[in-house]
Amino acid sequence: MGIRNQTTLSDFLLLGFSEHPEQQPLLFGLFLGMSLVTVVGNLLIILAIGSDSHLHTPMYFFLANLSFIDTRVSCTIVPKVLVNIQTQHHAISYTGCLMQMYFFMVLTLLDDFLLAVMAYDRYVAICLPLRYTTIMRPQRCLLLVAASWLCSHLLAFSLTLLMSQFSFCASHSIQHFFCDVPPLLKLACSDTHIFQVTMLSEAVLSGTIPLTCVLESYSHIIHTILKIPSVGGKHKVFSTCGSHLSVVTLFYGTLFLVYFQPSSSYSADTGMVVSVIYTMVTPMLNPFIYSLRNRDMKGALQKLFG
Repeated sequence: MGIRNQTTLSDFLLLGFSEHPEQQPLLFGLFLGMSLVTVVGNLLIILAIGSDSHLHTPMYFFLANLSFIDTRVSCTIVPKVLVNIQTQHHAISYTGCLMQMYFFMVLTLLDDFLLAVMAYDRYVAICLPLRYTTIMRPQRCLLLVAASWLCSHLLAFSLTLLMSQFSFCASHSIQHFFCDVPPLLKLACSDTHIFQVTMLSEAVLSGTIPLTCVLESYSHIIHTILKIPSVGGKHKVFSTCGSHLSVVTLFYGTLFLVYFQPSSSYSADTGMVVSVIYTMVTPMLNPFIYSLRNRDMKGALQKLFG
């Protein structure tokens, strides 16, 4: 009853993990720890790349952008979750909810596009090494990142605009820890057909095309690696590409579980568990994956600490 009284007609309730009060202190400490590790780890990656001139290459330029996005994802989701757990005040304004959904979609789409760009960069570096500096010019790298930002904002804005036209039922209780698309659709009283068609079209554009680019790039990369005669050469290339493939697998695996299914079959409990993985766990693991398996990055971090 206390939670219900916190909301007004213009508010939503992020119920999240409120059904398990005995787990609140553990969840608070766990989420706070993961957020701190995410922010510190990704900022160290950015500082290491910026301070070491040897890392001023397209691959590390894209990695620095990915680290910045992972930091922003954590800052978009986790602070509100921690406040809700600590204060037991679960209300979020209608505008705040749509803004959180918008920025989360922008950052997730950016992750998606950047992973495809990084795969293309590795393809050019390994399969077309003599043409690498010509193809991956600084201007082209900036253009690829700028195009990723622009497409992400346009796609997220169109869905947010459509969502803002919905009317919501009497219950404004969101069975989630942040304002995500599937749980909000569950509360909509309006006809969501146009929204779902638009979301499916954007999912094909922003999911299938980048994933196809990643798979196509790595099929060529693997084919090229198998032609390398030396075991050491194969190991060096695999260690570089293995980090990226690990991140791609974790990212797309969790997203497909939540977004590539009919809204009627969406499960709140499953959605929350999977969402914790791609909003908190994946951004936290990325610095470790890219630094521990990368000799150049480890060297830059050692220089950074003197």
